[in-house]
Amino acid sequence: MPLLVDTGILYALADRTDAWHQKSRRYLQSARERLLAPVTILPEVAYLLRERIGAQAEQAFVESIAAGEIAVEDLDHKDWQRVAALMAAYDAIGMVDASVIAIAERLKLDTLATTDRRHFTIVKPAHVERLTLVP
Repeated sequence: MPLLVDTGILYALADRTDAWHQKSRRYLQSARERLLAPVTILPEVAYLLRERIGAQAEQAFVESIAAGEIAVEDLDHKDWQRVAALMAAYDAIGMVDASVIAIAERLKLDTLATTDRRHFTIVKPAHVERLTLVP
């Protein structure tokens, strides 16, 4: 089963000065699951990497996707419907976070690698009581 990842965890892996860097790195080194990134997080990750670290960090990120180190999950029509419903139900979450939850629901994934405790703790997914947030 893949490990669903959010923007923050991928950014933290690249930024050695990020408060979540060591914790994220240790967790993902011990995890054996393949990393699965919703397509909607990719522009956020790329933007943060380029703006905060530089073009080489963004390039390395793209190369890791091209090499298959990070799998990318597209959204289907029903996912987009669920994204809209989640955004309507929870004012605090935007499209990207809602898309992460929609993919978790469709794939029946109960664990999310994220640094975002604020948004992902308020949402009750349809398939589990709550997502297990790691690290």
